[in-house]
Amino acid sequence: MKYDYLVVGAGLFGAAFTCEAVKKGRKVLVVEKRGHAGGNVYTETIEGITVHKYGAHIFHTSDDEVWQYVNSFAKFNGFVNSPLANYRGEIYHLPFNMNTFREMWGVETADEAKAIIARQVAAENIKEPKNLEEQALSMVGRDVYEKLVKEYTEKQWGRDCRDLPPFIIKRLPVRFTYDNNYFNDKYQGIPEGGYTPMIEKMLCGADVALSSDFTENRAYYEGLAGRVIYSGSPDGLFGYKFGRLGYRSLSFETEMLDQEDFQGNAVVNYTSHAVPFTRIIEHKYFGYGGQPKTIVTREYPKKYESGDEPYYPINDATNDALAAKYAEEARKSGYILGGRLGDYKYYDMDKTLKKALALAREIL
Repeated sequence: MKYDYLVVGAGLFGAAFTCEAVKKGRKVLVVEKRGHAGGNVYTETIEGITVHKYGAHIFHTSDDEVWQYVNSFAKFNGFVNSPLANYRGEIYHLPFNMNTFREMWGVETADEAKAIIARQVAAENIKEPKNLEEQALSMVGRDVYEKLVKEYTEKQWGRDCRDLPPFIIKRLPVRFTYDNNYFNDKYQGIPEGGYTPMIEKMLCGADVALSSDFTENRAYYEGLAGRVIYSGSPDGLFGYKFGRLGYRSLSFETEMLDQEDFQGNAVVNYTSHAVPFTRIIEHKYFGYGGQPKTIVTREYPKKYESGDEPYYPINDATNDALAAKYAEEARKSGYILGGRLGDYKYYDMDKTLKKALALAREIL
């Protein structure tokens, strides 16, 4: 065969495995359905502004190995993710911290904020949270939940908070310090010039076929390589034989504005049903700013339908059981699944890379 490995998908997972395989002298063909490499971290430079085409991606990790790895391909800027929330014209800092509580209640000390939250949590009297609403109320009380969690989350997932599992909200940090840094990780930033040049360096040495659908030409592509590393949706790989996995998708509305500034911050979340989008991204503020124009993107969550990009797996009991069936089918068929789609798990970028590096160590 012409290649040792066929890698389906040129996102972070596929690019990292490809890079390691090429280092070991293996011949690799990367097949990518889109017309560009990079997957959802793909960026373009427009008017000197790095534009995140599929939503904001801020790299963060506490893993020294992963941080050293990505820095071998790109120089990262010092961007710190400090989003704001707009609830019907009221502005709050995120994540939930003393700035948020001061804006909401006028308190100045951690003891004051803790006392208010404790009273509100006690009033709910929730012993064992059974859904996202109960989980949030038992963590931050009624005020924060109603203004900053409930409607935003319902827009994002297209379901009432009482119909969502409690684990989703556990990712949100709550702090009693004046710290607007969303992430607790040791390292954080965005590649200067965007993610696309970094991905292209990772793919260097491999053959890359863009605008090529593996599932439509499977026999041809499988005849070229010894093993297949697949980072797409596993239900599509097997023609949905067991049924379709559940996802949430997104649509984006991007415009260039002939003005220097629009919202003064990289990310502003819109947490009420009063507007249909969940957030506005102002791309220049992921970098150093200063450009005479600005580019903004409104992000609209939507129900996933055939032909849409599957962004977020819906990890409930039914979908996880279905994903396990597809994973077993892949194992029996000789495919190696990986990445956020392949594993049907919501990985942060550093976890995606960690998985790819672990796979490379295991099989190369």
